Amino acid sequence: MRLVASDIDGTILGHDGRISDRTVRAFHACRDAGVELVFVTGRPPRWLHPLEEQLGHTGTVICSNGAVVWNLETDQLVSARTLSIESVLEVRRIIKELRPAALFAAETLGGFHLEPGFIQNASSELLAEFTPAPLADTLAADDGVVKFLAIVHEGTPDEFLAEVAPAVAHLAAATHSSPGASMLELSLPGVNKAVTLAEYAASLGIEAADVVAFGDMPNDIEMLRWAGHGYAMASGHPEAIRAAGQQAPHFDDDGVAQVLEARLAALGVKLS
Repeated sequence: MRLVASDIDGTILGHDGRISDRTVRAFHACRDAGVELVFVTGRPPRWLHPLEEQLGHTGTVICSNGAVVWNLETDQLVSARTLSIESVLEVRRIIKELRPAALFAAETLGGFHLEPGFIQNASSELLAEFTPAPLADTLAADDGVVKFLAIVHEGTPDEFLAEVAPAVAHLAAATHSSPGASMLELSLPGVNKAVTLAEYAASLGIEAADVVAFGDMPNDIEMLRWAGHGYAMASGHPEAIRAAGQQAPHFDDDGVAQVLEARLAALGVKLS
């Protein structure tokens, strides 16, 4: 175990916005033992404060499902893979034909753009600072879109994904990470958590066999398959569980911490 790569929401971070003390201790023990840590999330850089405030993490974070690499220590962009505005608007048109009630938002390197009606739930607090407006009016030609979002307020995210993914595959890769809302996350074709994690690991001279990865949702599937030791949370999505080689205990039981404690013990590391 030379590198631990972990998803954030539903894997180490609960709905209350907290990372458990046990999980914090396990990550600190990994760091003290010389194990590299990288967090791999669908979140944008502006929502990484739990890592800094609760874990004291100042290293690399792979954001936006692999589209962005961010350095927390310098608070700067390392790299990004973006969708063109033309592709975004064409994907929007295709999805609208399939689901006329769909609404959209776009995460860019410079901010967040959302259409009126996109927000209809409790998570709106995170987006309250942004003013809804038609994307065609607010997206500039030089805006690089790192994640395009599509939401419908009926059905399941799995159903929405199954309908949309093949229709837009030539323009964007689609996934989802919401256990409740039918919201899709779309990025440049070929971009996912695994691709960027593999590049990051290679830059450190670390092979997949020495990577332990944790995740819980469909946007983690490629990463869990790529890592030499991929663990899906027992509380996770069935597709993630099927994709992973191994299963971590339920999130409520500090599943990530349990696995890391056992792996560190096998290396002869004693946790305080």
